[in-house]
Amino acid sequence: MITLENVSKSYAKGQPAVNDVTLHVDKGEFVFIVGDSGSGKSTMIKLLLKELDPTSGTITVNGQVLNKMRHRKIAKYRRGVGVVFQDFRLLKDRNVYENVAFAQRVIERPNRVIKKRVPEVLTLVGLAEKYKSKPNQLSGGEQQRVALARALVNRPAILLADEPTGNLDPKNSFEIMRLLEEINERGTTVLVVTHNREIVNSFRKRVISMKKGVIVSDEQEGGYVEN
Repeated sequence: MITLENVSKSYAKGQPAVNDVTLHVDKGEFVFIVGDSGSGKSTMIKLLLKELDPTSGTITVNGQVLNKMRHRKIAKYRRGVGVVFQDFRLLKDRNVYENVAFAQRVIERPNRVIKKRVPEVLTLVGLAEKYKSKPNQLSGGEQQRVALARALVNRPAILLADEPTGNLDPKNSFEIMRLLEEINERGTTVLVVTHNREIVNSFRKRVISMKKGVIVSDEQEGGYVEN
């Protein structure tokens, strides 16, 4: 599902943010990417979203070589990749239903599809009854569930979660992680970037640890490795 072959990403000066990384993630895997600030985790997410291009190496996602992808195909590629961020990024003037429906309207899904798909995904994340609420009427955990629903509404093959529990208390953090686990069990490949040791050690998934742009360990059912 995801292959990086000898991928490096350098900015103007200093050492590379990602340095000669080779990585394979199979379809249906659940993977944590961990490491301290500056380890290259967020750069990795941006490379997978094709927000950045690698300085060297090859990135292949879901059979598509990102290096060779033409600009006009990037938007279509991103529809197959759901993304959830730490800061939710909801439209504050729209209710829950409209926030999720927006992801479908952008790709011009017909109304009949939207009316069927949005309630389905809101039920999945446990927010079916809050579809009329605005973001400011929701807790942080509920807002992250809306963001998850929006990421899932187009049925992506891959879900990237960049510090999805960074703004949440421990209870909500674990609920969001259980939801990500359930989504993974339904067949979606899930990558979670986090520095939350407690969550990583509780869920016992594959753990890739990064330090200064390099993968320093890759453990099946691993824990959080101290760098």
